Amino acid sequence: MIDELLETKLVELEKKAVKIREMIIETLLEAGSGHSAGPLGMADIFCAFYFHILNHDPKNPDWPERDRLVLSNGHICPVRYVSMALAGYFPVEELKTLRKIDSRLQGHPHRTSLPGLETTSGPLGEGISQAIGMALAAKLDGAPHRIYCLTSDGEHQEGNTWEAAMFAARNKLDNLTVVVDRNNIQIDGFTEDVMPLESLRAKYEAFNWEVFEADGHNIKMFVDTIREAVAVHQRPSVVIAHTIPGRGVDFMENKFEWHGKPPNAEEAKKALDELRTLQGKIESEHQ
Repeated sequence: MIDELLETKLVELEKKAVKIREMIIETLLEAGSGHSAGPLGMADIFCAFYFHILNHDPKNPDWPERDRLVLSNGHICPVRYVSMALAGYFPVEELKTLRKIDSRLQGHPHRTSLPGLETTSGPLGEGISQAIGMALAAKLDGAPHRIYCLTSDGEHQEGNTWEAAMFAARNKLDNLTVVVDRNNIQIDGFTEDVMPLESLRAKYEAFNWEVFEADGHNIKMFVDTIREAVAVHQRPSVVIAHTIPGRGVDFMENKFEWHGKPPNAEEAKKALDELRTLQGKIESEHQ
């Protein structure tokens, strides 16, 4: 059962989400390569998962009863790495090795390289299929843990995503919740220009999923929505989380050009100044 999010915990999570964004910028600057827009846009959601929603133990990452968090769009891994480091899965200092030779923090997560990763991701569109395998196995074993799959909206242009959606509904996998990062961008432009996805809600409803929508930057709304999704019986659930790519950095927000590039030193300084101002604003609002 996911605890109700109290006001004091909410303030803590909002501040931590900004800290995650700051560390994403610092990590990408150090790496000199990587993705900016998606990780910044998903910071609130990863913060909610690692510090409130998930039933997990960073000191015992293979704990059999842990919830499984599958990241399908692995290129946004900087936000996962930062969140995991802050949660205690590995030393924060190791973030400086992102994308470097022999680093455990590869450009796409590699399951056997780092404790706490459930899958290896790279080719887009595979995550939901991997997650439903885990969900079906848990059902067959009578295991109590839940499976969450984070996926991009652009991946929904892949046919195997919809094959997985059919399978999950047919097998009534109510221990599975998919979260779609609906940020409306992909590497080549806006999703609705490249290959329109709307109505995404109606598509999932037609595949017999229970569909929810939430503001992906409203941590309380997102947690409450996940609480509702977990209560669904006899079919899988999906949360369409509306996010802003590049969230928190004005010159990156809603710019698909930032999908796959890191900031340079000057851009990183400007981004960090903005984020630290935001951190101060949150603190002053709740004093």
